[in-house]
Amino acid sequence: MANARNAAAASPPPPSSSSSYSSSASDGEILRSLHRLARDLAAAEAPAPFLETVFAAVSRRAKLLAAVFDDLLRCGRLPRSASLCLREVLLVLQRFKAVVADCSARSRMRLLLQADEVAARVRELQHDLATLLDLLPVPELGLADDVVDLLALASRQCRRSSPSADAAEHELKTGVLALIQEVEREIVPERERLEGILEEVGINDPACCSDEIETLEREIGDRVAERWTSAMIALVGLLRYAKCVLFTAATPRPMDTKVDVDDDDDDDDAEPPSPPPDFRCPISLDLMRDPVVSASGQTYDRESITRWFGSGKSTCPKTGQVLANLELVPNKALKNLISRWCRENGVAMESSEPSKPEPAPVVTANKAALEAARMTASFLVKKLSVSFSHAAANRVVHEIRQLARSGNDTRAFIGEAGAVPLLVPLLHSDDTATQLNAVTALLNLSILDANKKRIMHAEGAVEAICHAMGSGATWRAKENAAATVLSLASVHSYRRRLGRNPRVVERVVHLVRTGPSSTKKDALAALLCLSGERENVGKLVEAGAAEAALSAISEEETAVAVLASLAKRGGAEAIVNIDGAVVRLVAELRRGTEWSRECAAAALVLLCRRVGAAVVAQVMSVSGVEWAIWELMATGTERARRKAASLGRACRRWAAAEQTAEYPATSDVTTTAITAS
Repeated sequence: MANARNAAAASPPPPSSSSSYSSSASDGEILRSLHRLARDLAAAEAPAPFLETVFAAVSRRAKLLAAVFDDLLRCGRLPRSASLCLREVLLVLQRFKAVVADCSARSRMRLLLQADEVAARVRELQHDLATLLDLLPVPELGLADDVVDLLALASRQCRRSSPSADAAEHELKTGVLALIQEVEREIVPERERLEGILEEVGINDPACCSDEIETLEREIGDRVAERWTSAMIALVGLLRYAKCVLFTAATPRPMDTKVDVDDDDDDDDAEPPSPPPDFRCPISLDLMRDPVVSASGQTYDRESITRWFGSGKSTCPKTGQVLANLELVPNKALKNLISRWCRENGVAMESSEPSKPEPAPVVTANKAALEAARMTASFLVKKLSVSFSHAAANRVVHEIRQLARSGNDTRAFIGEAGAVPLLVPLLHSDDTATQLNAVTALLNLSILDANKKRIMHAEGAVEAICHAMGSGATWRAKENAAATVLSLASVHSYRRRLGRNPRVVERVVHLVRTGPSSTKKDALAALLCLSGERENVGKLVEAGAAEAALSAISEEETAVAVLASLAKRGGAEAIVNIDGAVVRLVAELRRGTEWSRECAAAALVLLCRRVGAAVVAQVMSVSGVEWAIWELMATGTERARRKAASLGRACRRWAAAEQTAEYPATSDVTTTAITAS
């Protein structure tokens, strides 16, 4: 997969070389290309049942032509007029193949909406082909009589239309559009009618339905069919409803959310699969969520390269070259490859920080899509309320979990339907999959503020989340429970309430100490949020939050931010009393990431300010600290440079006082000097 990122950065150029190839290639090469193309078209399968008649007609014509080209391959040199005509035939067959490839890449529903356009393109190409076949100087080719008959038959068939196929497509398309209008009027579709339409479209199982939804969403985002965008948005909602109504009895498949894909459920320490090197950002070395291409042609994750540019740099991080501009181009081809790898390996494609706002949708959901989402949410919640087996509950919760990822409107519908009180008890489930789906569903729902309130006021919800963090069957369940705490704590009043709960604090700190990398990351983010409330800091310190963050300082940059937050709000002395804390912060100042160096400088300034000369002495005792401060002042972010300057002034004043023996050990003077700086 070497250089896959840069190869995928742009779509390949259009085949403009076709005409130059057809003009420079020998007659034998042209005939072999014609024979190969005809065989490929003869074997092409219809991408949807409603196009079977059209594709079957193309296949029949191609089979006739394949037999003709096979006979021509045995001939000698072609007459010039025949050679020129066959080169034009080659271009037409290439356009036929492009139509087939384009149809195969589209969603079935978009194909149905644009069936008239597809049929028109095919008819136009058939007419062009028939014209060329009529112009072919058959007598000069010396073909056998039966081959001449095949050629004439192919020409006649190319001029023939298929009105019955067009009528069938039109009827199906009219039925789908009528169904959308009924949903807009809040009429719940009949199960039998839904099933019939999906069968005619070729969607017969949950996997196929999920793929169709994903393809439609991608096409909507890429704005490939502006005329039909509104109908496509409505169809996404309708397909989600149909999937739940028709296929909820099917076993859930792994999707691109945070799921545990281990075959052995007892292997709690198993890490998620490692991404291929070309899927990692060269800056952060993490899986790229939004790959973009810089002016140097290198691909980075948008968040990482934006932070790089934000620090004042205008060079390529990988090559070091000065960039002509700082523009970033989305690498959609690579993003699709990463999305597919995530789906196949059960890895989260979206950000693991639920408190981050979701990207604004390209197109606002319309009335039909919203009504379909409301119907889906209501159906699933009602079904969950009457599910008495683990298997049945798991299937429904899995669908709720997936539905809750599709936008805030849908999250609101799920919350309003009463899902939260039904999901909370499932966090205690002995079934691994059910527990994971339930806690992830709550996490997805908690992105909406109204659902945060529903969760915090649901009986036993906080205790259930604590149970999942402490006794979750998998690390994924524990991780998502910690992420839920982070999401809930983004509301000021809930942050105080969660911080007053000793079980919440203890469980989060325990995950920082013992969890794998991804779990530790979410737990540290939750600690950072909780430490933003001054009255929480005492309980965090008592639970060992400072020690836990210090132990993770070399693994996660958020750990340094936690220490700085604790130091700012009353935890400075507790940090200083930890053996080696100051030395490790100075080490992070020298070797950490850009953000961790900034946080380390802020933490050290706060420790010096709060505790005094003893901390400054520890800082100065570390070899190379002056160089680290100077470098941060030169290359760090604006805040990092400001903090480094404050730390440098404190160190210089301490050194001057030491030399004159006028600097008291207990540091009232130091504290005043640092505060003034």
